[in-house]
Amino acid sequence: MALQVTPAKTSPSLKKEADSTPALSLSFNLSGPRRPSSRSSSISSTSSQDTMSSRTTDTSTSSDFVENAYFSSNPPPKALPKHVEAAKAFINEHTSANRRVVLITSGGTTVPLEKNTVRFIDNFSAGTRGATSAEYFLESGYAVIFLHRQFSLLPYSRHYSHSTDCFLDFLHEGPDGSAVANPAHQDKMVSVLRKYNAAKRQNLLLMLPFVTITDYLHELRAVAQLMRPLGPNGLLYLAAAVSDFFVPPERMSEHKIQSTNATDKFKQGPTTIRTEGRAAEEDNSNNNSSSNNKKVDGDQEEEEEAFDNFDSSPAVPRSKRLIVDLDPVPKFLKNLVDGWAPEGMIVSFKLETDPAILVHKAKYSLDRYQHHLVIGNLLTTRKWEVVFVAPGQADQWIRVPMHRRKKSTTGGGASANAHEDPGNMPLDPATLPDGEPEIEIESLIIPAVEELHTRHVESLGARRK
Repeated sequence: MALQVTPAKTSPSLKKEADSTPALSLSFNLSGPRRPSSRSSSISSTSSQDTMSSRTTDTSTSSDFVENAYFSSNPPPKALPKHVEAAKAFINEHTSANRRVVLITSGGTTVPLEKNTVRFIDNFSAGTRGATSAEYFLESGYAVIFLHRQFSLLPYSRHYSHSTDCFLDFLHEGPDGSAVANPAHQDKMVSVLRKYNAAKRQNLLLMLPFVTITDYLHELRAVAQLMRPLGPNGLLYLAAAVSDFFVPPERMSEHKIQSTNATDKFKQGPTTIRTEGRAAEEDNSNNNSSSNNKKVDGDQEEEEEAFDNFDSSPAVPRSKRLIVDLDPVPKFLKNLVDGWAPEGMIVSFKLETDPAILVHKAKYSLDRYQHHLVIGNLLTTRKWEVVFVAPGQADQWIRVPMHRRKKSTTGGGASANAHEDPGNMPLDPATLPDGEPEIEIESLIIPAVEELHTRHVESLGARRK
């Protein structure tokens, strides 16, 4: 099956946003007519003079309109009140102590395709950046609210979860039948355990889970608004891999999407799929073709229509292909600056795969969302280098030092020009050794962010005077 990615029209219900991001249609071997417009699609994919004028003359009203429309039509997670209560108590305690508080978002968001979710769209993020950063923020004296994808990496436990080695391989049974850490791992385990217990004992770490894109946005808005009393002592460090597209609830299947027509006689409510026969599809896609080109031998067509389903015997007709129309998620990053946490410092990340556009995209995000810092990183070199893009400052590349880059674990080694500093250009992945760096790049990122945060606090303090 060939995957097609094509723009799809979205509803004009939130035209005031006037964002040019199109909706996304994912289809498998099907190019038929698009779905009818959804009344609650998040952002219009078309631009007009009216919407452009609205964006330039009434940006604040437009942003509020989109925010209210999204959150009113996408219900919050059931745990939100409990999380808000915990976050409020946590923030109040550290506000009273005049301690800096950082909200770290970590891990990827899911995009459910069904309300009773079996299928969903996900991304590769395991939460490594966020979990690692949390530890270094704690070492720097911050209190940390860790808003993370459920079951993603967590501070401290990350050293022994999602590992290529089973956690039990770090242990052995002692003579008295107790579980004992292997001698080779004891020193590190004790160090990690002490740091974790210290964070718990001093109530410096609050962990709040999310799963879906809607969960994440509700949690982010609620916690960010609670951080307003912190003023400039609040820091938002947005390291989560957030979905760009979603399925509005009124277009979402209530139950598991069916892959065959065996249950078509049962009414299952709205659905994210469309059922079409191959003949109808060919009529649509070849509307301008000659009639001779449309004719297909009956036996051949029947043979192409059949497929072996693991739970179907004999083969059943392939009467359904999955068509998923995804609407763009409204961009609420600007709302953090405008209303949710107006005095806090906001740091966001930009991940790309193309080195040629990394800095450009980071600067575009900086200009669009008015954050205080955008940290750009490439998929292939994200553990070796990042670039800080901040307003009124030269781009700052932060890299693992040459002498702290491990030699190849496979014997290949890096090329001769690995010792050349690329300056303001991204590293060439081919020059890097295999395996992990000798040090974690977050140990370099967090002190640099802390320095910028100190300037931010001092700047707002001087302005108040």
